[in-house]
Amino acid sequence: MDVLVVGGGIGGLTAALHAHEAGHRVTMVVKDALGDGATALAQGGIAGAYGAGDSPAAHAEDTLVAGSGLSDPEAVEVLVGDASARIAELIARGVPFDRDAGGALRLGLEAAHSAARIAHAGGDATGAGISAALCARLRETGVPVREHAVLADLLTADGRVRGALLLAEGRLQEVTADAVILATGGAGQLFRHTTAPVVCTGDGIAAALRAGAAVADLEFVQFHPTILVSPGPAFLVSEAVRGEGATLIDDDGRRFAFDAHPDGELAPRDVVARAIVRRAAEQGSPVRLDATALGADRLAARFPTIDRVTHERGFDWAREPIPVTPAAHYLMGGVVTDVDGRTTLPGFFAVGECARTGVHGANRLASNSLLEGAVFGARAAAALVSAPPRDSSSAPQQPREQATGVEDGSRRTPFSRPALQELMWDLVGPLRTPDGLGQALATVRSWRPPEGLTRTAVEDRNLLQLAEAMIAAALSRPVSVGAHHLEAPALIGAR
Repeated sequence: MDVLVVGGGIGGLTAALHAHEAGHRVTMVVKDALGDGATALAQGGIAGAYGAGDSPAAHAEDTLVAGSGLSDPEAVEVLVGDASARIAELIARGVPFDRDAGGALRLGLEAAHSAARIAHAGGDATGAGISAALCARLRETGVPVREHAVLADLLTADGRVRGALLLAEGRLQEVTADAVILATGGAGQLFRHTTAPVVCTGDGIAAALRAGAAVADLEFVQFHPTILVSPGPAFLVSEAVRGEGATLIDDDGRRFAFDAHPDGELAPRDVVARAIVRRAAEQGSPVRLDATALGADRLAARFPTIDRVTHERGFDWAREPIPVTPAAHYLMGGVVTDVDGRTTLPGFFAVGECARTGVHGANRLASNSLLEGAVFGARAAAALVSAPPRDSSSAPQQPREQATGVEDGSRRTPFSRPALQELMWDLVGPLRTPDGLGQALATVRSWRPPEGLTRTAVEDRNLLQLAEAMIAAALSRPVSVGAHHLEAPALIGAR
């Protein structure tokens, strides 16, 4: 079977390796170079390494609680049930997870987990370790990788996905396949503040929408609580720092997070992020993360990447608290799938952040994202046997409203990505109001989609389409739940 994998994070790499090992003819497409993307930037670890007194059942319970009652219990059971096997597989493929003096995996604790079950590599460079190992294994297989190719659209025929339309080398190119596995990540570039790399413009989800695949839960955007406030690209300060004992303090030195939740700094991410936004607005300055009690040696050993970057940006976090703010981090919604990655369109699978597996519900539990990519990437590859070969007599077609764009006369205002990002942060960020969402939707619908066959134009059209879908989804949910929080208007303005 010819299998096209679009995206090279942990979900796509795992799916490609498993599909190749099962005897399928695999081609991988990546937007930049192989290894670029969100996985390589992940500082936190991968959940699912169960020590004494812990269990998959406890992990499932923590995941369900974090999801605010909207997680799919079946998907959660699959996630935790496959966790040990997928971590063992990563070890076998060469991921250098950190170990204690006795050789056992060193397990960390993160927010909303009831036990230390997080495996890390390189202290705070788990994603980089996983990405490097899996990319090396993929290169060894000889699987062809098409780099610097942007997904423009999915190709369909007779109700099936038959391949993809790519923008590469300045022109559109059709690649047909018996099955397409989408692993294109999230859409963090919708927001002014984001941890997501520049490639995360929601291309896969937007293409799935145009092809007619079901998409759900786009209103649930996780905002990571602690991004370093400093010039330069957004830099995430891992939740594991708080798991090791760092605290959040305001200008008075008070641990304000306990005002919002009895677990304080280790409450679910959405709770902590909102507490930070509120307190920063009240005091008119960023709150601070105080890791000084951990000491310079421990910080440098446990968090070498964060230690290096904070010093490069002029902070000595072993001596003084550092300013932090939330930023868009992870999209819980996406293309609807079953527990084997199948979407609502035959021949089309989705894994990783672009998929809505049902695991996360309204809020993702820390360190479940890398696990989700590994688990469902493997399951999607195993399910390929249910995708029958394409019929060569049916010519693939592009969706009617495709990524190349058609002038819409009702949208008269020129589109600007910075304007969209500002709008989304202000009105569709951690704190929302119905009026603000309505204003955001009207503004987005007033913009004219960008034209042209450049990467930027394709990305901007995707961002504009996803922004409209996300705001509409948020408006359709009139009550606060998880990461979707409706706030009193008076508390919004000072952000």
